[in-house]
Amino acid sequence: MSWGTELWDQFDSLDKHTQWGIDFLERYAKFVKERIEIEQNYAKQLRNLVKKYCPKRSSKDEEPRFTSCIAFFNILNELNDYAGQREVVAEEMAHRVYGELMRYAHDLKTERKMHLQEGRKAQQYLDMCWKQMDNAKQQLNLRTHMADENKNEYAAQLQNFNGEQHKHFYVVIPQIYKQLQEMDERRTIKLSECYRGFADSERKVIPIISKCLEGMILAAKSVDERRDSQMVVDSFKSGFEPPGDFPFEDYSQHIYRTISDGTISASKQESGKMDAKTTVGKAKGKLWLFGKKPKGPALEDFSHLPPEQRRKKLQQRIDELNRELQKESDQKEALNKMKDVYEKNPQMGDPGSLQPKLAETMNNIDRLRMEIHKNEAWLSEVEGKTGGRGDRRHSSDINHLVTQGRESPEGSYTDDANQEVRGPPQQHGHHNEFDDEFEDDDPLPAIGHCKAIYPFDGHNEGTLAMKEGEVLYIIEEDKGDGWTRARRQNGEEGYVPTSYIDVTLEKNSKGAVTYI
Repeated sequence: MSWGTELWDQFDSLDKHTQWGIDFLERYAKFVKERIEIEQNYAKQLRNLVKKYCPKRSSKDEEPRFTSCIAFFNILNELNDYAGQREVVAEEMAHRVYGELMRYAHDLKTERKMHLQEGRKAQQYLDMCWKQMDNAKQQLNLRTHMADENKNEYAAQLQNFNGEQHKHFYVVIPQIYKQLQEMDERRTIKLSECYRGFADSERKVIPIISKCLEGMILAAKSVDERRDSQMVVDSFKSGFEPPGDFPFEDYSQHIYRTISDGTISASKQESGKMDAKTTVGKAKGKLWLFGKKPKGPALEDFSHLPPEQRRKKLQQRIDELNRELQKESDQKEALNKMKDVYEKNPQMGDPGSLQPKLAETMNNIDRLRMEIHKNEAWLSEVEGKTGGRGDRRHSSDINHLVTQGRESPEGSYTDDANQEVRGPPQQHGHHNEFDDEFEDDDPLPAIGHCKAIYPFDGHNEGTLAMKEGEVLYIIEEDKGDGWTRARRQNGEEGYVPTSYIDVTLEKNSKGAVTYI
């Protein structure tokens, strides 16, 4: 089967058919383009839906904890991934199908135009030969009496026309039609490939889409109502005991007393009224547990919260401060290692350039240790209250005892929980037992010596200023708070940062004296 032999006289029909084929190809390309736009809009709407229902987290306290919320957020994440796969489908269709179709349609138009121009030229050439033959025939009819030259010319033109006609229908046109046939078959093959690519674009992402849907199902199965209920209890449990029963007080006994007992009755009646008011006042003070809590500013020690919630908040803050302290300690260790490398290899860098960063890191470590010390004192107070309700002390008293328990420059705290005073312990109007005992004791023996690596100003009370390279006596080791107690040769004592000195302890020393 060949268009050149079977359709030798259907030039116009082949012209229309090839034009229809290209139009159909462009129409399919338009269909693919609209499908791509649908996929893109679908993916965009899915992402907007996820963004709309995905909560904005402003702090750690607002992070989802309920399994139902976590499951819904997992569904949103899977839906966001599903939208991404729809975008992949659109992008794959645009690249493999639509772009290829547009380029191929342009090439087909150019090739079809070339082949049709060749066919028209061949037809025009055949028409011209036919006209020449017809003119010769007319000349023969008009001039039959002319010489044999006209017959020979006619015969020659006839023979030439027959040859060109045979060449036209058996060589030129079959070749042109064969090329058109090959072009149309290539168009058909290309459409088949595009059909397959159209389906493959979506078939490739079906496993991922299935995983997304499976992830949504797993997220739904992960909902645990018992766990969520327990989280509600943990979040809102106050730690208070339910209030006890009100005692019955009989006020009618004062009515039947004699007039001679009037003075005593009156005094007892007044006393009863005062006791009643006091009891009612105390009861009112406890009723806020079942109503609205008194409003007030959030205090630094969380004393405005119920005991259980306060304990959780303080423990959470201590954990965060410990993590920050570990980071700062790691950074300090890394800086010291880098400094050692610079000192051994000066061409790699200047060791002095790391000094500001080291000083800043050590200051941060000291600050974090003081913060941890303060919050642990508050936590101890809360745990003491929770263990035994009988002894309830104010947080400011506990802070006062903690800061007075050791004369270190870790900082003291005022009675106001919202304010923090950085520096040595403040002097109070009274002396505790430790102060009297410390003043009466003899100077502590030296358990070693140290050399100052960095200078220390020692502005705070209880600290000891030192210069770089200065040698001091060690009279008390670091207890884990970052401070070491030292003494000069002239007897001046105070605390210095442990990270600022190089300590050498004596082997036969009895160790540091610990104050409790």
